[in-house]
Amino acid sequence: MVESSSAPRILVIRGGALGDFILTLPALKLIRDTLPEAELEVLGYPRIAELANERFYARRVRSIDYGPMAGFFAKNGTLDGTLVEYFAGFQQVISYLFDPDGIFEANVRRAGVRHYLSAYRRPEARHAAREWATPLETLAMFLEEPAARLFLRDADLLGARVWLGEGGRMRLAMHPGSGSPTKNWGVEHWVKMGECFWRDFPEGEVVLVAGEADEEALRALERAWEGRRVRWAVGLALPALAAVLAECGRFAGHDSGISHLAAAAGAQCLLLFGPTDPSIWAPLNEGVRVLRAPGGNWGRLEEDVVWREICKKLLYPLRKLTDGSPSGGSP
Repeated sequence: MVESSSAPRILVIRGGALGDFILTLPALKLIRDTLPEAELEVLGYPRIAELANERFYARRVRSIDYGPMAGFFAKNGTLDGTLVEYFAGFQQVISYLFDPDGIFEANVRRAGVRHYLSAYRRPEARHAAREWATPLETLAMFLEEPAARLFLRDADLLGARVWLGEGGRMRLAMHPGSGSPTKNWGVEHWVKMGECFWRDFPEGEVVLVAGEADEEALRALERAWEGRRVRWAVGLALPALAAVLAECGRFAGHDSGISHLAAAAGAQCLLLFGPTDPSIWAPLNEGVRVLRAPGGNWGRLEEDVVWREICKKLLYPLRKLTDGSPSGGSP
């Protein structure tokens, strides 16, 4: 395991997309709960890893995009002296990098790291959070809670309340995109969900989340919802966005990193899945309801079914619905 120390230093290396990072948080929490005195640091993409930075999980984060890091990805590469000293300062390195030839591991070991755990594996038969925590069993750490949690700062939540403005309004956060078009229900359907929402809540507000990959959908929604009460959550730092979703409390989206962010922040979620397998990729938080397109075919997922589930899960969870169809009256 790690060397005896009053404060062992542990480095977790985690690149990848936002959803992958969040699905690794249960493993990070397992480490923190098992070794609460340890100084845990994350090496990854700062925009994403900031979710863990001094927010329970990590004492600090460092960028994996740092130029001199390139030598560690080359066979027998020239290793930067500062980074050699950096890696050698950890008693345990746990890496989630895809490193099939072991090149990165070999170079990190050349830097003086004696305890290195290669934790990457492709989830195929069980949930990703469990899959990525399994390598920790070699360190006598066993996952019991696979749901990811964010530990936002009070300042994050206060900033979200200021950003959202007037309280007491019915709000529904939506993210009509993901990292892949194949994982998206058509934007025209999300237009309709907004119309249904405002039909039943004329003074309600949609919080529309969009990223770089969602520009086309964003333009379509801007045209369709012109004049409507929409707050555009575009370009926010991830801790700020997580806090907005937590304060909003209701979220509808796809199989995406933003959906994992909303679930980990504690929002009630209705998540639409198409061809991807929710038993592997859906958040495991109690507040999440997954609705999968029949046969994984988006063309078979009907608007009235989705709207009814939005009503049941997010808008009227304690009331029996009599009519949840898009063209019907209010539930």
